[in-house]
Amino acid sequence: MFLTLLRMGLRKRPTWLPMCAAIAALLFLSTPSLAQEATEEVVAEADLGVGYAFDNFVLFLAAVLVFFMQAGFAMVEAGFNSQKNAVNILFKNSMDICVGMLLFFVIGFGLMYPASYTGAEPSTYFGFGGFGLDNYQPAADRKFSPEVDWLFQAVFAATAATIVSGAVAGRMKVLGYLIYSAVLTAFIYPISGYWKWGGGWLNEMGFQDFAGSAVVHGVGGFAALAGAIILGPRIGRFVNGKSLPMPGHSLPIAALGVFILWFGWYGFNPGSQLAFQGTGDIDAMMHIAVTTSLAAAAGGLVATIVSWVVFGKPDLSMGLNGILGGLVGITACCDCMSLWMSIVVGAVAGILIIAGVLLLDKLCVDDPVGAFPVHGLCGVWGCMAIGILPNTHLANGDTTFLTQLIGTGAICGWSLLTMAGLFGAMRVAGILRVSPEEEQAGLDISEHGMHAYPVESIARAG
Repeated sequence: MFLTLLRMGLRKRPTWLPMCAAIAALLFLSTPSLAQEATEEVVAEADLGVGYAFDNFVLFLAAVLVFFMQAGFAMVEAGFNSQKNAVNILFKNSMDICVGMLLFFVIGFGLMYPASYTGAEPSTYFGFGGFGLDNYQPAADRKFSPEVDWLFQAVFAATAATIVSGAVAGRMKVLGYLIYSAVLTAFIYPISGYWKWGGGWLNEMGFQDFAGSAVVHGVGGFAALAGAIILGPRIGRFVNGKSLPMPGHSLPIAALGVFILWFGWYGFNPGSQLAFQGTGDIDAMMHIAVTTSLAAAAGGLVATIVSWVVFGKPDLSMGLNGILGGLVGITACCDCMSLWMSIVVGAVAGILIIAGVLLLDKLCVDDPVGAFPVHGLCGVWGCMAIGILPNTHLANGDTTFLTQLIGTGAICGWSLLTMAGLFGAMRVAGILRVSPEEEQAGLDISEHGMHAYPVESIARAG
């Protein structure tokens, strides 16, 4: 029948040809072995395309959530500081993302993932693949486009930089801050990030830090400590060794910032799974989201209870920082801790917040937003918890307490020493701190020539 129809098509009308071709294809696919092979090939190609698109879209959404954390940092830092410095804080946060994006694209990404560039042969401690995304290909286990892969990493770099803004608020020159932000995002963060996430010596050793308790928050927290020490306290913060509180101008703004950060953390931690297709991947993401939530809740509650005992009243600012401390602490171990252990991680972080604030006061170190207790101390705790509390990495033999200690100390020490050197050099050069007159007038006026609020409200606030 098929041959008869084909002859008719050839003799009579050319329009029969498509029909003949369709019938031929139908008969071809009706052969069991040939049809099965063709169908499997089509399905495989379809699955690959859909899976690739899905992975890239989810990672893009995670990057957007992490990007939104910049708004959270801006609100927390502005709310916890004087209103006469609000413009300055918002300026620094906006420049962190601008400077960070550009420099991490130009040079930082090539320092952090040099092995993914064509022809790059990095050493165990340092390597450079190239500028921009030229010749960059994601690793085989990261099935993403180079652009979205870079975007997810770039917003992490900006997060590390902006942590310092609140710790140096009210007394640091704009030029000095821009220099710091550029150096950290272009060199300091990418190099230590390579040690763990880029396949460097800490990764080879077995050091575990899933989403960056040390790699991101430890780097920012210890840079904040270096800046706060070398800058010195704000005028009037400590008198004869006694701590005098300097309350922020808007706790509602600060609280809003904390909730924005918690929201953004659902991109920060679950997004770091970097695989979203299989049932196991989705289960892992949901587990990470729940451990993140439980640790944040435990950190906020415990910090509030401890502040109530220590100060006689439940302190909102301590509770808010306790939430952030719980989030920072679980970031390293959100993938490997059980749900119950995640509560323990957050609870210990809440205690560390109070202890860290009291310690800085005792040492006369002025950290207006608690950046070091939140990101430095709790970042260290998150990584060390993997070497202390029961978790799958310890059970599987992936790491040890000593490995976690070495890795955490190396990353945090790298940030502290390099940033102390940079801040010290800028202090000698006279580009670090504003004059006493400028500080008392407020950096909004002295550095930017504008107010965040109407002038009459500034006058009423004194």
